[in-house]
Amino acid sequence: MTEPDRADPDSPPAITPALRTLAMPADANPNGDIFGGWVLAQMDLAGSVPATERAQGRIATVAMDAVRFHKPVLIGDLVSMYAWIDRVGRSSITVKVETWATRRTDATLVRVTEGTLVYVAIDPSGQKRQVPPGDGGVEV
Repeated sequence: MTEPDRADPDSPPAITPALRTLAMPADANPNGDIFGGWVLAQMDLAGSVPATERAQGRIATVAMDAVRFHKPVLIGDLVSMYAWIDRVGRSSITVKVETWATRRTDATLVRVTEGTLVYVAIDPSGQKRQVPPGDGGVEV
């Protein structure tokens, strides 16, 4: 899959979110902002969805590149993560992830984070393996 279409650059991609969750008080600092590490963990989970499907098996995260935090995630926000495959190598799968938050106070939708994650297909013993041929991303 290449970058999904969107009606407006200030709106989420026109695809089903890979992950949706609520930001809870236990994930926040004393100011009520959700910890960046929590957001990164959710991005990794979301990115693993298309990567696992494309790899047809186990994967391991090997990099998080170009992660940008645009706005804070707040307690009570509905957090939606959109993920799509950008490119596929011999054993690697690069996934783009955008995080959008729906504010609980007024239902405003804002892009909060985006980044690129790289996964490697692995075999049952944890060794790198080739990604099977198929659709999804630019094959290199």
